[in-house]
Amino acid sequence: MPDLPARLIEWFAAQGWALHSHQQAMLDLGDRSSTLLIAPTGGGKTLSGFLPSLAELGETPEAGLHTLYISPLKALAADIRRNLRRPIEGAGLAIRVEDRTGDTSYTQRRRQRADPPHILLTTPESLALMLSYPDAGRTFAGLQRVVVDEIHALAESRRGDQLMLCLARLERLCPGLRRVGLSATVEDPPALARFLGAGTEILLAEAGPDPDISMLETETAPPWAGGGGRYAIGEILEQVKAHRTTLIFHNTRAQAEIFFHELWQANTENLPIGIHHGSLAREQRERVEQAMVEGRLRAVVCTGSLDLGIDWGDVDLVIQVGAPKNVKRLVQRIGRANHRYNAPSKALLVPANRWEIVECQAALEAVKAHDLDGEPRGPGPRDVVCQHMLMVACAGPFEEKALLAEIRGAGPYADLSRAEFDDCLNFVATGGYALRAYDRWQRLMQRDGLWQLRDPRAASVIRQNLGTIIDTETLKVRLKGRFGGLALGEVEESFAASLTPGDTFLIGGKVVRYEGLNELTVEVTPSPGRDPKVAVFSGTKFATSTLLTRRILEILAQDSWPELPAHTAEWLDLQRRVSRMPEAESLLVESFPYEGREHLCVHGFAGRNAQQTLGLILTKRMEEEGLAPLGFVASDYATLIWGLDPVLELGQLFDLARMRDGLEGWLQGNALMKRTFRTVGVISGLIERQHQGRRKSGRQATFSSDILYDTLRRFDPDHLMLRLTRDEVMRGMVDFGRIEELFARVGDRIDLRRLERVPPLAAPLFLEVGKVPVQGEGRERLLAVQAERLMQAAGLA
Repeated sequence: MPDLPARLIEWFAAQGWALHSHQQAMLDLGDRSSTLLIAPTGGGKTLSGFLPSLAELGETPEAGLHTLYISPLKALAADIRRNLRRPIEGAGLAIRVEDRTGDTSYTQRRRQRADPPHILLTTPESLALMLSYPDAGRTFAGLQRVVVDEIHALAESRRGDQLMLCLARLERLCPGLRRVGLSATVEDPPALARFLGAGTEILLAEAGPDPDISMLETETAPPWAGGGGRYAIGEILEQVKAHRTTLIFHNTRAQAEIFFHELWQANTENLPIGIHHGSLAREQRERVEQAMVEGRLRAVVCTGSLDLGIDWGDVDLVIQVGAPKNVKRLVQRIGRANHRYNAPSKALLVPANRWEIVECQAALEAVKAHDLDGEPRGPGPRDVVCQHMLMVACAGPFEEKALLAEIRGAGPYADLSRAEFDDCLNFVATGGYALRAYDRWQRLMQRDGLWQLRDPRAASVIRQNLGTIIDTETLKVRLKGRFGGLALGEVEESFAASLTPGDTFLIGGKVVRYEGLNELTVEVTPSPGRDPKVAVFSGTKFATSTLLTRRILEILAQDSWPELPAHTAEWLDLQRRVSRMPEAESLLVESFPYEGREHLCVHGFAGRNAQQTLGLILTKRMEEEGLAPLGFVASDYATLIWGLDPVLELGQLFDLARMRDGLEGWLQGNALMKRTFRTVGVISGLIERQHQGRRKSGRQATFSSDILYDTLRRFDPDHLMLRLTRDEVMRGMVDFGRIEELFARVGDRIDLRRLERVPPLAAPLFLEVGKVPVQGEGRERLLAVQAERLMQAAGLA
C-alpha cells in the first residue's frame, strides 16, 4: 500500500492533525478486498474510508474514476464533497472530486459519464441509473474502490439490497474492486459484514466516551396520552438559550411542525430557530443546512432527515422529544452533538406522555450499557431483484446463469434459489401467466441464448422508474400570485383533498391559507396568527424495538422505581395493587366495565403494528364467539377492545392457528393488501410511477394497481406479485412475526383478570379512543377533562 502524498502529510501537520489508530489501520488494510470500519461518531470515519484512495491517487493521478463514495443522503454527499476538498485543495493535490445525485444537472451527468472525476460521490439510486447505460463499462473503467457510508442505515431497507446488487454488478465490470463500509452504530458487526460481502474484515475503532444523557426535568408532568412534548416547551427553550446550537429531534414530520409552531410562539427573544424535514422544499432545507454550517442558528427542530453523519457546525446539545423507540437510532442522533472524537455528546430525552417516561428510562439504561437493538433481516426481497434485472437489460443483453451468479454475489441474495430466480425472470420477461397476453408486460426476449429488451425504447421508461424509495403521494405547496410562487414543500395528496378554500395549515413552521389546487400544485397565501390545521406529512411511525420492550418489562418487574418521577412510580404501584404487572413470560389480559361498555385490554408488548393486528384478529374471533365487539385501539404495548358483552373466559380466543386463519381471510380483500401490492408492483416494474418524464398522480397509480390486483387474484392467485405482497404485509404492516414470537414466549400462560374498574396501565388507551377533531384550546380542555375523569376511575386522582 503506498504512503499518503507528502504534501498531504505536511498539510495535516500544519492543521495539528494526526491520524487515529483506526485511520492508520485503514491505510494498512488498503489492499484487502472488503473492510468494515466501525468507529464512534466524530472519529473521522469518512476520512478513514478515503485515506487509501488518497494514497493510491497521489499528487498527480491519472484520469479516470478511481473511487466511488455512496451515501444514503444527497445532503451527506454534498457535505462530504465540501469536507474532502478542503485537505485536497489545501495540499494542492490534482484530485477531482464531484457529486452526482438527483439534484445534479443533466449536462453535468452526461459529462461525468464520459469524463468521470477521480472521486465520485453519489447515492444508491444514482448508481443504479449509471449502471443502466450501455456505456457503464467505460464510465467505471479503472474503478478501484467503493466506500459505502452509514452502511447500517442502508442495510435496514430495500435501498441497501439494491445497492448490494449494484456492487455485485460493478464487481463484474471491475474485477478486483475493493469495498469499504463505514458505520458508527452496529448491534451485530458480523451480520453487517456479511451484508457488505463475503470475506469482509471487521475493524473496530476504540470506543469514545459515554454520552452525557439524561431525562429533562420539567415543572409540569407529561400528559397521560398524546405526543409532541408541548408541556416542556419552556424548559426546552431555556436549554436552547444555554447552548450554542441545539438539534431538537421528533419522530414524525407532523409532530415537528406542531412543536416548531409552538416553540416559535414562545420564542419571545427571537432566537434564530429553523425547521428541517423531508417534506420541505429542497431550497428551504438547503438554507437551513447552510445556516447551521455557518453557525447562524441556535436550534433546529428536525426529524430523521438529520439523523445521519453530516457535520453540522457547532451542535453541543441534542434533545429527543418523544420516546426514541429504537436505541440505535437514539445513539445515532446523540452523536450529532459534539461531533468530535473523544468528546462526550450531550443529550436530553423528553417523554411526550406519562407512559413514555418508562420507555425513556429503558432507553437511558440501554445506552449506558452499550446495548444496541436491531431486528434480524431475512433474505433480500425479490421485487428488488426484478427491478435489477430490468436495469441490467437496459445496459445490454445478459446470460441468465451469469446474472444468477452475479446476484448471488450480493450479501442479501447469497441464498437465492434457482427457482426464485426463474420466477423473477419469468415475471420480468412476460408479466406472468395472467399478463402474458399484454404487450405492455412483454419486456424481455431471448436471442442467441441472451436475454435482451424486446423494445429498446422501453429503457427510457425503466430508467425513470428505478429506485426503491416509495413516497406517499404528495403535492407541491407554493405561495400564490404576488408572493412569487415560492416553493414551501409538499403535503400528502389525501390531506390536500380534505382542504377547502380558506382552510389553514402548517408547513415549514408557517401558517398558510389554502387558496386552491392548480394541476398538481397546492396554492397558498400567508396567514399568520390563525389556528392551523396540521398537514399529514409522510414519514415513518416507528414501532418500539424488541430490545427496548424487554428492558421496559424488566423495569416493570422491579419492586420499586426510585429512578422514576414520583407520579409515575405511584401509577405503576397502583397497577400492581389493582391488577398485576405485565411480565415477559406470560400474557396479561384485563376485563372490566367502564361507562356502560365492556372492555378487554391485552398487554402484548409486541409493537404498534402487531398490536393493531391483534385487535383486528381478536375482534373477528370475538364476533364469531358472539361477544359483540364494537372497536379497538392499539399502542406499542397493548390493545384495548370495547364491546357489549364481558369476556369472562378466554376459551380458544387466543388460539394461534385460528388467529392466523382469521388474518388470512381478513387480508384477502383488504385495502392494506392493495396498498402493499402497489408498493411491490412499483419496485418490481409492474406499475409505472413515471411515464415519459411525467409523474402519475396518486389516483391514477392507485386505480391501475387496484385493477391489476383484482385481476391477478381472480385469474392468477399464485402470481409472484401476490406472493411477494403477502410476504411483505405479514412481515411489515401486519407484523405477524411479532405475534408469533409473543405466543412462542408465553405459551399457554395467559392470565385473564376480571376487574371492577379501569386498571391504571389501560387508562391512557382511552384517551387515544376519545380524541375528537376539534383544534386549539377547546380540544386540549376536552382531553384534560376526559383524562381527569379516567384517572379518577383508575384511582389515580
